[in-house]
Amino acid sequence: MNKLTRFQVIKRSIITLLMLVALSGCGINNIPTYDEQVKATWAQVENQYQRRADLVPNLVATVKGYASHEKETLQAVVEARAKVGSMQVNADVLNNPQALQQFEKAQGQLSSALSRLMVVVERYPDLKANQNFLALQSQLEGTENRISVARRDYIASVGQYNTEIRTFPGKIWHSFLYSEMPIRDTYQATTEKAEQAPEVKF
Repeated sequence: MNKLTRFQVIKRSIITLLMLVALSGCGINNIPTYDEQVKATWAQVENQYQRRADLVPNLVATVKGYASHEKETLQAVVEARAKVGSMQVNADVLNNPQALQQFEKAQGQLSSALSRLMVVVERYPDLKANQNFLALQSQLEGTENRISVARRDYIASVGQYNTEIRTFPGKIWHSFLYSEMPIRDTYQATTEKAEQAPEVKF
């Protein structure tokens, strides 16, 4: 009887060990891993938007030197940039759909204002030939491309995270271990042309 009991204990230990190994391989850590990916890709979106905002003052100053009477267009860019700069945004915005929408709307307004500024620039051949402007134009174009890539990566990581917590076995782990982690909203265009980068090539 004693031998049988020892055998049962060993058997149960092996079964428990196998179950633990199986659990570690069936996605118990996927949800926090994907959540961290969402935060990292969002940080990259913010980083690229900040890079664009940092370019705006020099761009406006350069255009102003050649087209100072285009006050309305220049003012729209300055105001849109100021609105973006006044928003305090961090990873917590991911849990606040209204704040995320406000942030996206402000960025869309800046994109729109920059697009109008680039249309104005068409009327000033001397400005289009200015080396400082050409360098800023190139940096802005590159930044707009990086913004598009960062948003795409963010959308993909949110999709992966949301799919994990809504499908088996992630749904089980979410209900038992990670119920405080919500389904996340993804990036959505706030205006018809918000997804479209400003045209900065001539």
